[in-house]
Amino acid sequence: MFSTGRALPRSFYGFPQFVLGQPLAHRHRPSYMEVEVLDQRTGRLIYVIDKVHPSSTVLELKNRFHKACPGWYPSRTGLRVEPNGPFLRDTCLVRTLASSSLVTLYSTDLGQQVFLTQYIGPLLIYLMFYFHTWNLYDSSIKKQRPLVVHLACFCHSLHYVKHLLETLYVHRLSDGYTPLRNLLKGCAFYWGFTSWLGYYVNHPLYTPPYFANKQIIPSFFSFLFCEAGNFFINMALAQHSHTASPSPYPKATCNPFTWLFMVVHCPQYTYEIGAWISLAIMTQTVPVAVFAALVSIQKLLRARRRHHRHQKQSSGGGQCRAAVIPFLL
Repeated sequence: MFSTGRALPRSFYGFPQFVLGQPLAHRHRPSYMEVEVLDQRTGRLIYVIDKVHPSSTVLELKNRFHKACPGWYPSRTGLRVEPNGPFLRDTCLVRTLASSSLVTLYSTDLGQQVFLTQYIGPLLIYLMFYFHTWNLYDSSIKKQRPLVVHLACFCHSLHYVKHLLETLYVHRLSDGYTPLRNLLKGCAFYWGFTSWLGYYVNHPLYTPPYFANKQIIPSFFSFLFCEAGNFFINMALAQHSHTASPSPYPKATCNPFTWLFMVVHCPQYTYEIGAWISLAIMTQTVPVAVFAALVSIQKLLRARRRHHRHQKQSSGGGQCRAAVIPFLL
């Protein structure tokens, strides 16, 4: 018997080690992690992302989350470890978030937050001017407020309260909106113009329109009509987005406010432009007129883009429709 000085392997799997004189290289399988995403407001479980590599980034999590839940766009989704904690950077690695294999994150729609910030500001700013919270006016001026000042405050508040409720419960924001880039721009526009028009309309020396109630009352009811139309159109758009309809836009129903769908592609902008023009006529002030003009231009440009997109999607079926103004534009 010859001795090699090495013990024979006890099993077949140890034979390569015996022949080569060195151990086999072990394959290190990565220990995947599991990420559960909860709604930051309600604490409800939205989705569980499984088989997440520890070296994955937060941006990769957002992309997988969006693939499973299309309503959560990566550009608008904010993820946090705590419900009220700071938002995680897109470059943050998953393995730094928890010591265990289960990670719990709270998701927030940043686009919704931006719109809430844009709309809550004008509502509060205008009410501060209306109640004279700031001592900006000469206290020695004692003059009874005309009816149009109270109606203007009601209309302005109604408009932004409606916007806030629609943002929370109705609207679905598109992926093209990048909230962080538009936050300062939107707040500067809405908050700045609200301060300007709120200062003038609520000034003690403000004078009513030239034709008095003959101009105020019709404009007031025109504003209410346009606000109601805008609300019903937004509801129709929200219901259409939740259905599997092949049509790219809703159709007119028995609701008379939706009949504009037969002649324009974006009736929600038609009603909103009409509301601001009505308020400008009712108050007869330069700030409201300038703001109404700028909002109208903004809505017209946005409607033209959607109009061209609808025409391409409809393959000639919607050529008779205009963008905002029936038969014209």
